[in-house]
Amino acid sequence: MQTLSLCAAESFEEVMELYMPMVYRIALSRLGDRSDAEDVTQDVFLRYFRTGMTYNSEEHRKAWLIRCTVNCAINTASSAWNRHKASGEMLENSADPDEEPADSGCEAQFEKTERRLTVLNAVKKLPEKYRTVIHLFYFEDMSVAQISEATGDGVSTVKSQLSRARKLLKPILSAEFSGEVVF
Repeated sequence: MQTLSLCAAESFEEVMELYMPMVYRIALSRLGDRSDAEDVTQDVFLRYFRTGMTYNSEEHRKAWLIRCTVNCAINTASSAWNRHKASGEMLENSADPDEEPADSGCEAQFEKTERRLTVLNAVKKLPEKYRTVIHLFYFEDMSVAQISEATGDGVSTVKSQLSRARKLLKPILSAEFSGEVVF
């Protein structure tokens, strides 16, 4: 089996281009703050560059990046600075960077953006362990087995966390979307 390394088929820039959006979205989902998510993203890729690890497969590389992102986000969230940061400040910076601005003149785009922000704000209200599995499952399209491998939790733990997260989200989102099927 061929191992993948930083010096192998792709350059560091190609790895960053491929995985930076995912790393950023996970960090943003965990932290709820754009600048903190950007800091974590930089930290993850610095660690990736410094380790010079080899990987058995692309899935192994992706799992390492996810695990590193989650760990860096935990460290950032538990820092003294973030423990004392005002919660109102987090909501100001929470818009999804992939979405076009609402003032683009398109009513459908505005509604889509509003709906996405409502869902993201509901997910942010979940305990940290549930935010991660929900984000990886719904926003990164990872399977339960892939989430289990990436987070280091057992498959049954991931399934339980997904189930509990859905139960917590359902009343919040049902109230927001008045009767639409959410999950």
